[in-house]
Amino acid sequence: MSDESEIQAEVEALRERFSDTKALYREVCALLFFRYGITPTASKLYQHVRKGSMSAPAEALAKFWEELRGKARVEIDHPDLPDGLKQAAGQAVSVLWTQATELARDELAALRVEARTETQSAQADLQAALQRSAVLEAQMETAQTKVTELEIRVQALAAEFEQERRAHAASTARGEALSRQVDELKVEQSKSRQHFSAELEKGRAAIDEAASRATEAERRALRDIDRERTARAQTEKQLEQLRSKFAEADRDHHSKLLEANAAQTRLTADLESARASLAESVRVNQLQGLELQQALQAAAQHKAEADTLRTLVAQFQPSSTAGRKKRLVDSSGGK
Repeated sequence: MSDESEIQAEVEALRERFSDTKALYREVCALLFFRYGITPTASKLYQHVRKGSMSAPAEALAKFWEELRGKARVEIDHPDLPDGLKQAAGQAVSVLWTQATELARDELAALRVEARTETQSAQADLQAALQRSAVLEAQMETAQTKVTELEIRVQALAAEFEQERRAHAASTARGEALSRQVDELKVEQSKSRQHFSAELEKGRAAIDEAASRATEAERRALRDIDRERTARAQTEKQLEQLRSKFAEADRDHHSKLLEANAAQTRLTADLESARASLAESVRVNQLQGLELQQALQAAAQHKAEADTLRTLVAQFQPSSTAGRKKRLVDSSGGK
Protein backbone atom coordinates (compact mmCIF):
# COMPACT_ATOMS: atom_id res chain seq x y z
CA MET A 1 0.00 0.00 0.00
CA SER A 2 1.42 3.47 -0.97
CA ASP A 3 1.73 6.41 1.43
CA GLU A 4 -1.20 8.21 -0.22
CA SER A 5 -3.42 5.15 0.25
CA GLU A 6 -2.33 4.77 3.90
CA ILE A 7 -2.93 8.50 4.53
CA GLN A 8 -6.38 8.35 2.95
CA ALA A 9 -7.28 5.22 5.00
CA GLU A 10 -6.26 6.96 8.25
CA VAL A 11 -8.17 10.11 7.22
CA GLU A 12 -11.29 7.98 6.75
CA ALA A 13 -10.74 6.54 10.22
CA LEU A 14 -10.44 10.10 11.65
CA ARG A 15 -13.60 11.12 9.76
CA GLU A 16 -15.53 8.48 11.73
CA ARG A 17 -14.09 9.72 15.07
CA PHE A 18 -14.43 13.51 14.54
CA SER A 19 -17.66 14.90 13.19
CA ASP A 20 -16.60 18.54 13.64
CA THR A 21 -14.98 19.88 10.46
CA LYS A 22 -12.36 22.07 12.20
CA ALA A 23 -11.36 19.30 14.59
CA LEU A 24 -11.09 16.86 11.66
CA TYR A 25 -8.79 19.23 9.71
CA ARG A 26 -6.67 19.79 12.83
CA GLU A 27 -6.23 16.02 13.32
CA VAL A 28 -5.35 15.55 9.65
CA CYS A 29 -2.71 18.31 10.02
CA ALA A 30 -1.16 16.44 12.97
CA LEU A 31 -1.34 13.15 11.03
CA LEU A 32 0.48 14.51 7.99
CA PHE A 33 3.11 16.41 9.95
CA PHE A 34 3.89 14.08 12.84
CA ARG A 35 3.17 10.64 11.32
CA TYR A 36 4.41 11.06 7.75
CA GLY A 37 6.67 14.13 8.00
CA ILE A 38 4.66 15.98 5.34
CA THR A 39 4.20 19.75 5.64
CA PRO A 40 0.43 20.20 5.58
CA THR A 41 -1.07 22.77 3.24
CA ALA A 42 -4.64 23.90 2.78
CA SER A 43 -4.84 22.27 -0.66
CA LYS A 44 -3.50 18.94 0.64
CA LEU A 45 -5.86 19.08 3.62
CA TYR A 46 -8.84 19.73 1.39
CA GLN A 47 -7.64 17.06 -1.07
CA HIS A 48 -7.79 14.41 1.69
CA VAL A 49 -10.80 15.66 3.68
CA ARG A 50 -12.98 17.38 1.05
CA LYS A 51 -15.35 18.78 3.66
CA GLY A 52 -16.52 22.37 4.16
CA SER A 53 -15.22 25.37 2.24
CA MET A 54 -11.60 26.16 1.35
CA SER A 55 -11.41 28.57 4.31
CA ALA A 56 -11.94 25.71 6.77
CA PRO A 57 -8.59 23.96 6.09
CA ALA A 58 -6.80 27.34 6.05
CA GLU A 59 -8.16 28.27 9.46
CA ALA A 60 -7.39 24.82 10.88
CA LEU A 61 -3.86 24.98 9.45
CA ALA A 62 -3.24 28.44 10.94
CA LYS A 63 -4.43 27.31 14.35
CA PHE A 64 -2.27 24.18 14.09
CA TRP A 65 0.88 26.21 13.37
CA GLU A 66 0.03 28.63 16.18
CA GLU A 67 -0.29 25.81 18.71
CA LEU A 68 2.88 24.21 17.42
CA ARG A 69 4.81 27.47 17.75
CA GLY A 70 3.59 27.82 21.33
CA LYS A 71 4.72 24.30 22.16
CA ALA A 72 8.05 24.85 20.43
CA ARG A 73 8.75 28.00 22.47
CA VAL A 74 7.97 26.20 25.70
CA GLU A 75 10.21 23.31 24.76
CA ILE A 76 13.06 25.61 23.74
CA ASP A 77 12.82 27.51 27.05
CA HIS A 78 12.86 24.28 29.01
CA PRO A 79 15.46 24.60 31.83
CA ASP A 80 16.79 21.06 31.35
CA LEU A 81 17.98 21.69 27.78
CA PRO A 82 21.62 22.75 27.27
CA ASP A 83 22.22 26.30 26.14
CA GLY A 84 23.81 25.17 22.89
CA LEU A 85 20.77 23.08 22.07
CA LYS A 86 18.49 26.02 22.97
CA GLN A 87 20.43 28.36 20.66
CA ALA A 88 20.52 25.77 17.87
CA ALA A 89 16.84 25.12 18.27
CA GLY A 90 16.12 28.86 18.29
CA GLN A 91 18.16 29.39 15.14
CA ALA A 92 16.54 26.36 13.49
CA VAL A 93 13.12 27.64 14.41
CA SER A 94 14.08 31.08 13.10
CA VAL A 95 15.27 29.68 9.80
CA LEU A 96 12.30 27.36 9.53
CA TRP A 97 9.98 30.14 10.43
CA THR A 98 11.45 32.36 7.71
CA GLN A 99 11.12 29.59 5.14
CA ALA A 100 7.67 28.68 6.32
CA THR A 101 6.60 32.31 6.17
CA GLU A 102 7.75 32.63 2.57
CA LEU A 103 6.05 29.39 1.65
CA ALA A 104 2.97 30.50 3.54
CA ARG A 105 2.88 33.77 1.63
CA ASP A 106 3.17 32.03 -1.71
CA GLU A 107 0.52 29.53 -0.66
CA LEU A 108 -1.69 32.34 0.65
CA ALA A 109 -1.44 34.16 -2.69
CA ALA A 110 -2.44 31.01 -4.48
CA LEU A 111 -5.27 30.43 -2.03
CA ARG A 112 -6.47 34.03 -2.50
CA VAL A 113 -6.54 33.46 -6.22
CA GLU A 114 -8.22 30.11 -5.84
CA ALA A 115 -10.17 30.33 -2.58
CA ARG A 116 -8.26 32.79 -0.41
CA THR A 117 -6.55 30.05 1.57
CA GLU A 118 -2.87 30.92 0.96
CA THR A 119 -2.44 32.22 4.53
CA GLN A 120 -3.17 28.78 5.91
CA SER A 121 -0.49 27.29 3.66
CA ALA A 122 2.13 29.73 4.99
CA GLN A 123 1.17 28.85 8.54
CA ALA A 124 1.41 25.22 7.59
CA ASP A 125 4.98 25.73 6.37
CA LEU A 126 5.82 27.47 9.65
CA GLN A 127 4.23 24.61 11.53
CA ALA A 128 6.40 22.22 9.53
CA ALA A 129 9.52 24.08 10.64
CA LEU A 130 8.44 23.96 14.25
CA GLN A 131 7.54 20.35 13.83
CA ARG A 132 11.09 19.51 12.81
CA SER A 133 12.28 20.76 16.22
CA ALA A 134 9.59 18.75 17.92
CA VAL A 135 10.58 15.75 15.79
CA LEU A 136 14.16 16.04 17.06
CA GLU A 137 12.99 15.86 20.64
CA ALA A 138 10.57 13.09 19.77
CA GLN A 139 13.45 11.21 18.18
CA MET A 140 15.50 11.69 21.34
CA GLU A 141 12.66 10.33 23.41
CA THR A 142 12.26 7.47 20.96
CA ALA A 143 15.99 6.76 21.18
CA GLN A 144 15.79 6.74 24.98
CA THR A 145 12.82 4.40 24.78
CA LYS A 146 14.75 2.14 22.44
CA VAL A 147 17.73 2.18 24.81
CA THR A 148 15.43 1.15 27.66
CA GLU A 149 13.94 -1.58 25.48
CA LEU A 150 17.43 -2.72 24.51
CA GLU A 151 18.48 -2.90 28.17
CA ILE A 152 15.41 -4.97 28.93
CA ARG A 153 16.20 -7.11 25.91
CA VAL A 154 19.82 -7.52 27.06
CA GLN A 155 18.63 -8.65 30.48
CA ALA A 156 16.21 -11.07 28.85
CA LEU A 157 18.98 -12.37 26.59
CA ALA A 158 21.26 -12.76 29.60
CA ALA A 159 18.57 -14.79 31.34
CA GLU A 160 18.06 -16.84 28.20
CA PHE A 161 21.84 -17.33 27.90
CA GLU A 162 22.02 -18.54 31.50
CA GLN A 163 19.12 -20.89 30.85
CA GLU A 164 20.81 -22.15 27.68
CA ARG A 165 24.08 -22.58 29.55
CA ARG A 166 22.36 -24.67 32.20
CA ALA A 167 20.55 -26.65 29.51
CA HIS A 168 23.86 -27.18 27.71
CA ALA A 169 25.47 -28.37 30.94
CA ALA A 170 22.57 -30.74 31.51
CA SER A 171 22.82 -31.95 27.91
CA THR A 172 26.56 -32.48 28.32
CA ALA A 173 25.96 -34.51 31.48
CA ARG A 174 23.30 -36.56 29.69
CA GLY A 175 25.66 -37.05 26.75
CA GLU A 176 28.41 -38.31 29.06
CA ALA A 177 25.96 -40.65 30.77
CA LEU A 178 24.76 -41.91 27.40
CA SER A 179 28.37 -42.36 26.30
CA ARG A 180 29.05 -44.49 29.37
CA GLN A 181 25.91 -46.49 28.68
CA VAL A 182 27.05 -46.98 25.08
CA ASP A 183 30.44 -48.26 26.28
CA GLU A 184 28.70 -50.64 28.68
CA LEU A 185 26.40 -51.81 25.93
CA LYS A 186 29.39 -52.39 23.65
CA VAL A 187 31.01 -54.55 26.35
CA GLU A 188 27.75 -56.45 26.82
CA GLN A 189 27.44 -56.82 23.07
CA SER A 190 30.99 -58.22 22.86
CA LYS A 191 30.21 -60.71 25.62
CA SER A 192 26.95 -61.63 23.93
CA ARG A 193 28.78 -62.20 20.65
CA GLN A 194 31.33 -64.46 22.33
CA HIS A 195 28.58 -66.39 24.10
CA PHE A 196 26.62 -66.64 20.89
CA SER A 197 29.72 -67.87 19.01
CA ALA A 198 30.32 -70.54 21.66
CA GLU A 199 26.67 -71.58 21.58
CA LEU A 200 26.80 -71.59 17.79
CA GLU A 201 29.81 -73.90 17.83
CA LYS A 202 28.05 -76.18 20.29
CA GLY A 203 24.97 -76.14 18.08
CA ARG A 204 27.03 -76.96 15.01
CA ALA A 205 28.75 -79.82 16.85
CA ALA A 206 25.36 -81.11 18.01
CA ILE A 207 24.01 -80.84 14.46
CA ASP A 208 27.03 -82.74 13.09
CA GLU A 209 26.62 -85.42 15.74
CA ALA A 210 22.90 -85.65 15.09
CA ALA A 211 23.59 -85.88 11.35
CA SER A 212 26.10 -88.66 11.98
CA ARG A 213 23.60 -90.50 14.18
CA ALA A 214 20.93 -90.02 11.56
CA THR A 215 23.21 -91.38 8.85
CA GLU A 216 24.07 -94.41 10.99
CA ALA A 217 20.40 -94.91 11.82
CA GLU A 218 19.57 -94.68 8.12
CA ARG A 219 22.17 -97.33 7.35
CA ARG A 220 20.81 -99.58 10.09
CA ALA A 221 17.30 -99.01 8.80
CA LEU A 222 18.40 -99.93 5.28
CA ARG A 223 20.06 -103.09 6.59
CA ASP A 224 16.92 -103.92 8.58
CA ILE A 225 14.81 -103.32 5.47
CA ASP A 226 17.07 -105.62 3.45
CA ARG A 227 16.82 -108.29 6.13
CA GLU A 228 13.08 -107.80 6.29
CA ARG A 229 12.81 -108.09 2.54
CA THR A 230 14.92 -111.30 2.60
CA ALA A 231 12.84 -112.73 5.45
CA ARG A 232 9.65 -111.77 3.63
CA ALA A 233 10.85 -113.46 0.46
CA GLN A 234 11.71 -116.59 2.45
CA THR A 235 8.34 -116.46 4.20
CA GLU A 236 6.53 -116.08 0.89
CA LYS A 237 8.51 -119.02 -0.48
CA GLN A 238 7.64 -121.16 2.57
CA LEU A 239 4.03 -120.04 2.27
CA GLU A 240 3.98 -121.08 -1.37
CA GLN A 241 5.39 -124.47 -0.37
CA LEU A 242 2.77 -124.83 2.34
CA ARG A 243 0.08 -123.85 -0.13
CA SER A 244 1.31 -126.60 -2.48
CA LYS A 245 1.36 -129.12 0.38
CA PHE A 246 -2.09 -127.99 1.48
CA ALA A 247 -3.46 -128.36 -2.04
CA GLU A 248 -1.96 -131.84 -2.26
CA ALA A 249 -3.34 -132.80 1.19
CA ASP A 250 -6.70 -131.38 0.15
CA ARG A 251 -6.71 -133.53 -2.95
CA ASP A 252 -5.74 -136.60 -0.87
CA HIS A 253 -8.44 -135.81 1.68
CA HIS A 254 -11.03 -135.41 -1.07
CA SER A 255 -10.02 -138.71 -2.57
CA LYS A 256 -10.21 -140.43 0.81
CA LEU A 257 -13.55 -138.78 1.47
CA LEU A 258 -14.92 -140.16 -1.79
CA GLU A 259 -13.61 -143.58 -0.89
CA ALA A 260 -15.18 -143.39 2.60
CA ASN A 261 -18.49 -142.32 1.09
CA ALA A 262 -18.37 -145.28 -1.30
CA ALA A 263 -17.52 -147.63 1.57
CA GLN A 264 -20.36 -146.21 3.63
CA THR A 265 -22.73 -146.74 0.73
CA ARG A 266 -21.59 -150.29 0.34
CA LEU A 267 -21.88 -150.96 4.08
CA THR A 268 -25.34 -149.39 4.13
CA ALA A 269 -26.36 -151.65 1.23
CA ASP A 270 -24.89 -154.64 2.95
CA LEU A 271 -26.71 -153.70 6.16
CA GLU A 272 -29.99 -153.37 4.36
CA SER A 273 -29.33 -156.66 2.63
CA ALA A 274 -28.48 -158.29 5.92
CA ARG A 275 -31.63 -156.92 7.52
CA ALA A 276 -33.66 -158.23 4.60
CA SER A 277 -31.98 -161.57 4.86
CA LEU A 278 -32.57 -161.63 8.63
CA ALA A 279 -36.21 -160.81 8.25
CA GLU A 280 -36.54 -163.43 5.62
CA SER A 281 -34.76 -165.93 7.78
CA VAL A 282 -37.09 -165.09 10.73
CA ARG A 283 -40.04 -165.55 8.58
CA VAL A 284 -38.67 -168.72 6.97
CA ASN A 285 -37.33 -170.41 10.01
CA GLN A 286 -38.13 -168.97 13.38
CA LEU A 287 -36.58 -172.02 14.94
CA GLN A 288 -33.14 -171.31 13.71
CA GLY A 289 -32.27 -169.17 16.71
CA LEU A 290 -28.64 -169.96 16.62
CA GLU A 291 -28.30 -168.74 13.07
CA LEU A 292 -30.37 -165.74 13.96
CA GLN A 293 -28.13 -164.92 16.87
CA GLN A 294 -25.19 -165.23 14.65
CA ALA A 295 -26.85 -163.06 12.09
CA LEU A 296 -27.63 -160.49 14.80
CA GLN A 297 -24.06 -160.55 15.96
CA ALA A 298 -22.95 -160.12 12.36
CA ALA A 299 -25.41 -157.27 12.00
CA ALA A 300 -24.11 -155.65 15.22
CA GLN A 301 -20.58 -156.02 13.96
CA HIS A 302 -21.58 -154.47 10.65
CA LYS A 303 -23.32 -151.72 12.55
CA ALA A 304 -20.21 -151.04 14.61
CA GLU A 305 -18.16 -150.94 11.45
CA ALA A 306 -20.73 -148.61 9.95
CA ASP A 307 -20.55 -146.34 13.00
CA THR A 308 -16.78 -146.38 12.72
CA LEU A 309 -17.05 -145.39 9.07
CA ARG A 310 -19.53 -142.64 9.94
CA THR A 311 -17.07 -141.35 12.51
CA LEU A 312 -14.32 -141.36 9.92
CA VAL A 313 -16.60 -139.69 7.41
CA ALA A 314 -17.51 -137.03 9.98
CA GLN A 315 -13.83 -136.35 10.56
CA PHE A 316 -13.30 -135.79 6.85
CA GLN A 317 -16.27 -133.44 6.44
CA PRO A 318 -15.59 -129.84 5.05
CA SER A 319 -15.66 -128.20 8.52
CA SER A 320 -12.87 -130.45 9.59
CA THR A 321 -11.02 -129.65 6.39
CA ALA A 322 -11.30 -125.90 7.05
CA GLY A 323 -9.98 -126.42 10.57
CA ARG A 324 -7.04 -128.39 9.22
CA LYS A 325 -6.36 -125.60 6.66
CA LYS A 326 -6.43 -123.02 9.43
CA ARG A 327 -4.04 -125.10 11.52
CA LEU A 328 -1.71 -125.45 8.56
CA VAL A 329 -1.77 -121.67 7.90
CA ASP A 330 -1.17 -120.90 11.59
CA SER A 331 1.73 -123.32 11.71
CA SER A 332 3.24 -121.77 8.56
CA GLY A 333 2.87 -118.23 10.02
CA GLY A 334 4.52 -119.32 13.23
CA LYS A 335 7.46 -120.65 11.31
